[in-house]
Amino acid sequence: MNTGVKITAYAAALAATFGAAYGVGAGVGPVEEPKKAAHEEHAAAPEPTGSAAADGHAGHEEGATPATPAAADVPGGLQVSEGGYTLAMETPAPAAGRSTLKFSIKDSAGRKVTAFTTEHGKELHFIVASRDLGTFRHLHPVKAPDGTWSVTADLPRAGGYKAFADFKPAAPGARGVTLGVDLSVPGAYAPKPLPAAAPTATVDGYQVRLGGTLNPGKAGELRLTVTKAGKPVTDLEPYLGAYGHLVALRDGDLAYLHVHPNEGGPGPDVSFTATAPSAGAYRLFLDFQHEGKVRTAAFTVTAGAPRAGAGTPAPAADGATHGAADHAHG
Repeated sequence: MNTGVKITAYAAALAATFGAAYGVGAGVGPVEEPKKAAHEEHAAAPEPTGSAAADGHAGHEEGATPATPAAADVPGGLQVSEGGYTLAMETPAPAAGRSTLKFSIKDSAGRKVTAFTTEHGKELHFIVASRDLGTFRHLHPVKAPDGTWSVTADLPRAGGYKAFADFKPAAPGARGVTLGVDLSVPGAYAPKPLPAAAPTATVDGYQVRLGGTLNPGKAGELRLTVTKAGKPVTDLEPYLGAYGHLVALRDGDLAYLHVHPNEGGPGPDVSFTATAPSAGAYRLFLDFQHEGKVRTAAFTVTAGAPRAGAGTPAPAADGATHGAADHAHG
């Protein structure tokens, strides 16, 4: 079981491995006081993936340009290039509906990177989220021998999206990196407000309750409790090495945070030690597996002082329940 992970103000990562089905519920704002976190920052294998700057690591390949000091102040996923690596999107304007996305990771010399370190069962984890956080996809693309990655994604409507690639190159001394790039789906578009805060999310017959607090600049514990038909789920199944994975995206710029659970399991509680990089509204996505199927519950939380417009009620997110097509397992 993975040790606890603390996402600091500059700790970001993806390895949040989401699986064969998605369900997105409404979220929470300020919630009950956390208990003391049991673990310090995760630094052992598998090393926390994510922005080299965000987690204090400067990912690089031999001969690559190291991250600048200024880059170390940027949360993960906000830069298309970092630490000598660039996320090169070959399909920056996919059509609405099911589209094939292609991309590559290039080094400082413009060469496609082909060697990666496997972490949480995958060489690279790929997330696509709409700018209004109503659509969220965690995908597992397939790599061609030349270093081109491809995956099919269901992008239900026109508008702005952001794609995140989380990986660790196999080069000596390389660190985990999370890069982000904008996508534009052509067509008429009207953004939706952030879903309202609520302490419980329902997905596919499961209820997930969120307790604890997400604090800017200060570690706190988030506890997620999974029940079904009013009964605790005590036999959660490991998915890519953990009983749960949590990703947070900051409303507005989609700064990317990822954390793995503290020791425990197999349910009904899954806890995470987390620190927000700033005050504001966030959308949290929890992935858990039970009875052979991966589900995702989502929450809206506010770290620090509430932001204007945060927590505005909204219809259920697009694709609230997704089928296996939403996840391409490589």
